[in-house]
Amino acid sequence: MPVLGLGTWENDDPAQCTESVANALDAGYRHVDTAQIYGNEAAVGEGIARSDVDRGDIFLATKVWIDELSPADVASSTRESLEKLGVNAVDLLYVHWPAGEYEPGETLPAFAELRDDGLIDRIGVSNFEPEHLDAATDALGEAPFANQVEMHPLLRQEELREYADANGVELVAYSPLARGEILDDPAIVDIAEKHGVSAAQVSLAWLRETGVTAIPKATGIDHIRDNLASVDLDLDDEDVEAIDALGRTDRQLNPDFGPDW
Repeated sequence: MPVLGLGTWENDDPAQCTESVANALDAGYRHVDTAQIYGNEAAVGEGIARSDVDRGDIFLATKVWIDELSPADVASSTRESLEKLGVNAVDLLYVHWPAGEYEPGETLPAFAELRDDGLIDRIGVSNFEPEHLDAATDALGEAPFANQVEMHPLLRQEELREYADANGVELVAYSPLARGEILDDPAIVDIAEKHGVSAAQVSLAWLRETGVTAIPKATGIDHIRDNLASVDLDLDDEDVEAIDALGRTDRQLNPDFGPDW
């Protein structure tokens, strides 16, 4: 999975979404993330079609919403997602939250059937804590390929990082800039000034160096390119230690139906 992807949450203006996806791919991104609940799968698909990048070179992920997680709804809603995206299969399909109609023993075998049918390549989960991951592993007979969670220097997710390392689960970070909060943190700003880069690049580079794939959302080409430039930023030990010493747990997204963090 590419180390940096384009997130599309809240990118719900169809023309803007299509343009940003096409621009990101043409700039060098190879990972695009969307979800049923975002309401932009068709626009994402149009952006992929409009870009000069072959579909086979793109890692495409979407997510099944919490009211579509019964086995029959998993199958039908995923087929609808593929139709909207204009593709025959996605590289990764997530359970969006362990909530709503989610039942590990019923939902995840439905995902496995989609994989057997060639409609998805990998099974992922999102917003799962270790106990949810254990239950998912029991239901699948294998660990999920990836767990997408909120993660950034202000929410470092040490426990999930340890779990991922021990169990071979990829971690994918949404809101990797803490919805903009990271841009004003003094420690992050100091590191950015030291390297002559943006604070956003520092946050994204820190995630990469912890083995996590970040999917920052961006619509304008300047932000798209700035985020991509983070792959060339190497933080030194002093930088990483300063970030790890922040000691903050600022969660930006915590809906009522979410886990008991």
